[in-house]
Amino acid sequence: MTPDAVPLTGPRFRTEPARLYREMRRDHGAVVPVLLDGDVPAWLVLGYRELHQVTGDPVLFSRDSDLWNQWGNIPADWPLLPMIGRQQPSIRYTVGERHRQRAAMIGNALESVDPLELRGHAERFADELIDAVCAAGETDLVAHYALLLPVRVITRLFGFPDEDGPGLVTALNDMIDGRERALTGQAHLAASIGQLLAERRKEPARDVVSRMLADDGGFTDEEIAQDLMVMMAAGHQPTADWIGNSLRLMLTDDRFAASLFGGRSSVAEAMNEVLWEDTPTQNVAGRWAARDTRLGDRGIRAGDLLLLGLQGANSDPQVRTDPSALTGGNHAHFSFGHGEHRCPFPAQEIAEVIARTAIEVVLDRLPDVDLAAPADSLARRPSPWLRGLTELPVRFTPTSAPGGTPR
Repeated sequence: MTPDAVPLTGPRFRTEPARLYREMRRDHGAVVPVLLDGDVPAWLVLGYRELHQVTGDPVLFSRDSDLWNQWGNIPADWPLLPMIGRQQPSIRYTVGERHRQRAAMIGNALESVDPLELRGHAERFADELIDAVCAAGETDLVAHYALLLPVRVITRLFGFPDEDGPGLVTALNDMIDGRERALTGQAHLAASIGQLLAERRKEPARDVVSRMLADDGGFTDEEIAQDLMVMMAAGHQPTADWIGNSLRLMLTDDRFAASLFGGRSSVAEAMNEVLWEDTPTQNVAGRWAARDTRLGDRGIRAGDLLLLGLQGANSDPQVRTDPSALTGGNHAHFSFGHGEHRCPFPAQEIAEVIARTAIEVVLDRLPDVDLAAPADSLARRPSPWLRGLTELPVRFTPTSAPGGTPR
C-alpha cells in the first residue's frame, strides 16, 4: 500500500463528500489507496469504468472474503467485521453456482410480494406516522418518519411482529454505522431473526421468511438467517436515507419546487437524481483480488480488498460531464450495484415503492411543508458507507389526524 493512503474516516465524508471524491480522483486517480479503522489497507474504486470492470468480473474480483491478505491483522472486536465478516454464510460472500441458487431463492421470495399489498402497508404506516405529528405543525422527517417507515414495512413483509420494529431499527442503525455498537446491534438482529425462523418452521405463514424456508434448495437455517440479515440491512437504512435525501433535495432545490405544490410528476425524477448525486449507499465492501492484477494503473496484489466507490463512480466526470444538469430518466448509476452481486430487482422495486409512497404521503398530507432550519445546517451521519441526514426539521400548517382531534 502506498504511503499516501487516505484514511476512510473523518468529518469530510459528512460535510463535503463530493469535493473529497474529486480531490481523491485528482491526487490518486480512479483507484485510491485508503486506510480503514485500525489502519487496515484497502483500495477505493472511484472510476466508473474501473468499477464496471470490478463488478462485472466475479472471478478475478471475488466476493470470497477468505482471500483477504489482511486477516492476520484483524482483531476480533474490529468494528467493521459486520460489514466485512470472514465467510459469513450469507449471499454476500457466496460465489459461483451456489450464489446463483441463493439469489434465485431470495428473488422468488421477494417476487411473491403483492404490489398492492406492499403499497397498502407503506401507505398505512406512513399515514400513521404523519397522524402522530400533523397536529404539532413541526417535526423531524428523519427521526419521526424516514427512519421508522421502511423497517415497519419490511418487518411486516418478512413476518416479524410490529412491536419488534423499534428495537430492530436501533440494531440495524448500530450495525450499519460500523462504530462501537456495531457488534451489539448485529447480535440483537441475529437473535430476532433466529426466533422468527424457529416460529415459522413450526407455523408457516404468508410472508417472505416462510417462502424462503419452503425453498427446495436445501438451505440451512443459518444460511437463511444470514441472508435475512443482509436483506434487512440493505433494505432498511438505504431506503430511509433515500426518503430523507429525496425530501431534502425537493425542499432545497428549485428544480423540484413544483413537486411541493400539488404536483407529483417530478417525485420519481428527484428520487433518481438522488441516486446519482447523493446516493444513500456511498461505498461498499467489498471484492478481493483472486490474483495479482492491474486496475486503473494500480498494481493490485492477490488478496487485496477493493471497496466499491458507488458515489465516486456516479460522479466520475467521464460520465457526468455537467454535474448541474438533470439526469432525466438515465438509470445507469451504480447505486444498486452491478453484475451478479447487484441488488436483486424485486428488492429494488420494493425499496422504490416504499420510498416513493413515503414522499407522496408527505406531499399529500403536509402540502405546505417547508424547512425549519437553514439548508446548509442540515447535518449528515459521520459515515463513509451510508450517506443520510441526522435530522430534517420541517414546519407546516397543523391539521387534525383523520377522525381525530389536534393533540
